[in-house]
Amino acid sequence: MAEKLRYGIIGIGNMGSSHIKMYTDGKIKEMELVAVCDIKQDRLDYAKEQVPGVATFLSTDDLFASGLLDAVIIATPHYLHPPLATQALKLGIHVLSEKPAGVYTKDVRELIEFVKTQDKTYAIMFNQRTNCVYRKAKELVSSGVYGEIRRVNWIITDWFRTQEYYNSGGWRATWDGEGGGVLMNQAPHNLDLWQWICGMPSRIRAFCHNGLWHDIEVEDDVTIYAEYPNGATGVFITTTGDCPGDNRLEITLDKAKIVCSASEITVEELTDNISHYTYHSNGAFKRMESHMVDVETDGMNEQHAGVTNAFASHILHGTPLVADGAEGINGLTIANAAYLSSWLGETVELPLDEDLYLAELNKRRATSKAKKNVTESVEADMSSTFGS
Repeated sequence: MAEKLRYGIIGIGNMGSSHIKMYTDGKIKEMELVAVCDIKQDRLDYAKEQVPGVATFLSTDDLFASGLLDAVIIATPHYLHPPLATQALKLGIHVLSEKPAGVYTKDVRELIEFVKTQDKTYAIMFNQRTNCVYRKAKELVSSGVYGEIRRVNWIITDWFRTQEYYNSGGWRATWDGEGGGVLMNQAPHNLDLWQWICGMPSRIRAFCHNGLWHDIEVEDDVTIYAEYPNGATGVFITTTGDCPGDNRLEITLDKAKIVCSASEITVEELTDNISHYTYHSNGAFKRMESHMVDVETDGMNEQHAGVTNAFASHILHGTPLVADGAEGINGLTIANAAYLSSWLGETVELPLDEDLYLAELNKRRATSKAKKNVTESVEADMSSTFGS
């Protein structure tokens, strides 16, 4: 294996441009950016200005056939993530996909099964997993030192977006272009962290409000109620309509409460387990004593560069990924279940009925206002791709 991996970026929109900046800022240690791909010539011109000498392609077919790549970062609209990942892997190219893994779990599940037959790496950009706050929360919950989860609440409402944001691309905030709204675009990081730290729920009841705060056809305000196999419950609230909004994750365990923001974690420890004290206390209103615990983290939060460097190191040296691509189906399952619950007006059991979800999604795609049918573009000509 070469000292550095040669890599390309597909889609030079918001995220693709961010990946270029990380490279030009010297944050990518073991990869060399050798090629970019987008259907817009002006985006390719921009990339060439930033990285002189980089090869540019208007077609993914030509990019993949160039022989230049060891790895590729996919930063396109969501429907394209699974087919482009599959195409790259078939040609022996390692893949790092931006979130989400795809739009619907049936498509992603097929990709995951295909990956099992390959010897190349498929990773996903869950950069929030690099945040020391969430890593510590996972460590504490997984350790079992405070017992099982009883309740989890996440208010993540600091995703404010203006109408201009939604107007910036004809595929944005449409069922046929993006496959959803806040759950599919902004909140996949939080849905991933939710299941990564707390595990997968068994039942979902959700309320997804389409165009509540913006002129869009998809949801911009969501409340999810979840039930877990052990009887625990959870609530997840998100929107792009609040300003300034909030980000507070609260996990109640049998012997402690963990509270996380994007930059801080606190732990309040009880003197006894709730499950024991409830039935053995001799006072009807007597509350347990508690105390705050000093929580130490390593202070690191490497974000996108951390995920990308771990991707390269995994390929070159066999070190762990931040997130294996196969894990992308978990948060997507919650999102799909939330949509289906809201559409049907009923509680949805997990595992998800993937065929039913896809049928309901396709009903909405059929009347979508997307300016370009992304999926048909891919199926008709795999060389077409779009900046994200």
